[in-house]
Amino acid sequence: MLWLRVIPILLLIAANTVLHVAPLMAIAVFKALLPFEKVRLACNPLLTGLAASWIGVNSGMIDRFTRTRFRVATPAGLRIDGHYLVLANHQSWVDILVLQKVFNRRIPLLRFFLKRQLFWVPLLGLAWWALDFPFMGRYTKKQIAKRPELGLRDRETTRRACEKFRSIPVSVMNFVEGTRFTPEKHARQSSPYRHLLKPKSGGVAFVLDAMGETLQSVLDVTIVYPGGRSTMLDLMGDRIPEVRVVVRERPIPSRPADGDYQANPAYRARFQQWINGLWTEKDAEIERLLAQDDAAAAGG
Repeated sequence: MLWLRVIPILLLIAANTVLHVAPLMAIAVFKALLPFEKVRLACNPLLTGLAASWIGVNSGMIDRFTRTRFRVATPAGLRIDGHYLVLANHQSWVDILVLQKVFNRRIPLLRFFLKRQLFWVPLLGLAWWALDFPFMGRYTKKQIAKRPELGLRDRETTRRACEKFRSIPVSVMNFVEGTRFTPEKHARQSSPYRHLLKPKSGGVAFVLDAMGETLQSVLDVTIVYPGGRSTMLDLMGDRIPEVRVVVRERPIPSRPADGDYQANPAYRARFQQWINGLWTEKDAEIERLLAQDDAAAAGG
């Protein structure tokens, strides 16, 4: 019975994707054939407009085909022409749809740092490439220890992407934990947080270093599924009763003139302390959001 519901939705998503990716690729090819700054800047709004339309249709299908309630708290004054660093906890691929639904046409298009293998996802891989999403190797510490140049390769990819982002409105998205939360990963890490994995600060620090003064603030996003961790199949199968999202706007942390995260141990320690502080607050926020159900049950 579940698949009788899911298959038509998948077909609608596929049709929406084909409808938007075809013109997007035509513009991207034109942009690639004429690699001039003025052409790139003229094409970018067209490309992001198509992406926003694709997201809007997908979000509309969530509203139309599911009974999922979205309880969202966002700060006032978000700007579609701003420059933001967006940080969030990560539990499921559903997180991406939630973030897109919350922020679409309210801030610039979210750009994710993607695993290089995702380039080969049919249609979407080409769309992400056309929209200048950076593709990363995501190497393990063991791989980098054997071949240090692999770590430098990802840093260079980040630097090039951020150089492009400096000249356009952008929201750079980072799942700071680096992977989706599972109880097994939580136990393996001996995480000090109840609802979160340990944050990884290096990538965030490098984006802040590469973007310089361009970024205006950090959007700190907390996503909670009161019914438990959820999958894309749960969403399409109308098995997610509610999603709770809290967005807090925070100032960009100060950085010394020699603020090289890798080379300056004092700055690195201070930056890690900042990230850990955010995660401590986020853990308490998740606890508070989940406790609302217990309070409601006790009151009922």
